[in-house]
Amino acid sequence: MIARRIVAAIAAIIVAALVVGNAAVQSFAVTKPATAARIWADHPATEISLAMTEIARAAHDRRTVPASVFELMGDAASKEPLAPEPFLVRGVQAQLAGDRATAQKAFEAAQWRDPRSLPAAYFLAERYFQKGDVDRGLREIAAVARLAPNGESTVGPYLAIYARNPANWPKLRTLLRANPGLADTTLVALASNVATVPAVLSLAHPRQPTAQTQWLAPLLNTLTSAGQYARARTIWGKSAAVHPGELIHDASFTDKAAPPPFNWSLTSSGVGLAERQSGERLRVLFYGQDDGILATQLLLLQPGTYELSMRLLGDAARAKLLTWSIWCDKAGAPISSVTIDAATHGWRFEVPSGCAAQWLKLSGSSSDIAEQVDVSITALKLERVKTGA
Repeated sequence: MIARRIVAAIAAIIVAALVVGNAAVQSFAVTKPATAARIWADHPATEISLAMTEIARAAHDRRTVPASVFELMGDAASKEPLAPEPFLVRGVQAQLAGDRATAQKAFEAAQWRDPRSLPAAYFLAERYFQKGDVDRGLREIAAVARLAPNGESTVGPYLAIYARNPANWPKLRTLLRANPGLADTTLVALASNVATVPAVLSLAHPRQPTAQTQWLAPLLNTLTSAGQYARARTIWGKSAAVHPGELIHDASFTDKAAPPPFNWSLTSSGVGLAERQSGERLRVLFYGQDDGILATQLLLLQPGTYELSMRLLGDAARAKLLTWSIWCDKAGAPISSVTIDAATHGWRFEVPSGCAAQWLKLSGSSSDIAEQVDVSITALKLERVKTGA
């Protein structure tokens, strides 16, 4: 059952949180003697911490809680009757005995005493899912995500499992709208699976600009990796100012907002630097020491002949070290390539049938003696050549 998988995984978060807390308490014995005097081994705070850690471990491992743990908690309860932990233990005992109603009341009493109780949220989530009360179960899962260290990043992928069923989307949509951090991790997890892309689009907040979301990049990568190029570009297009009929996006090098792969992916690395500059130009600084890619864009050209043209500013004599190339996606070799100085006279290439998407790449090739190249590209244009032209 998906809900059980969610709460079982979340138990691991509780173990980590409680173990860390327990270690911090015990460290006082060395670092703060005055504090240690109040936290002996049989002090209720220490007993509660040890007992709850063992209970969480047992819940995660799906094994019986040792009787000694309940004895330890009973001793703590007699010393600290208003603490929430004894109610948690009563709930666990009732749950093990099959008395689910009493278990739920005990867990609710524990949460009432400490609204930030991580174990209370966990046990209540498990209880509500068992009852089929998904709304309250999801609310408690959200509480676990808020209270546990790195809880959102851990819980998100498990909520993504729950989101595989479209029937659960309305409830999840309400939860995620109220918890943006949890929404991010959940949607990123969903975006990594081509089968759950519809869930991302349904659950994403409609008022959040697509380009500002964390899920867009993995979603585009998922779709393009699956060969669903047109679908990916349609979704990408909602985050970009796309001109009708454009064959290449941002030929003027002014769109810094729209993300790759259908916009430029520009390099800043040991190979060199490619950056947009005012005046509708792309500055390309190639260090000349290592071969590598400086700029790429994914195109969706139909089979046929195309011509790329441009103007080149700067040291044209060394521009021969820079090359344009066109590749079918996932191909091991380019369809065609040309040095950028030659491209100023027009570069024609043929897109074959069966090549649904193409990578336009600008790369640098090092020579025996390193030569730095610093040029700017402007007036870039890509056009389809009419048959017979």
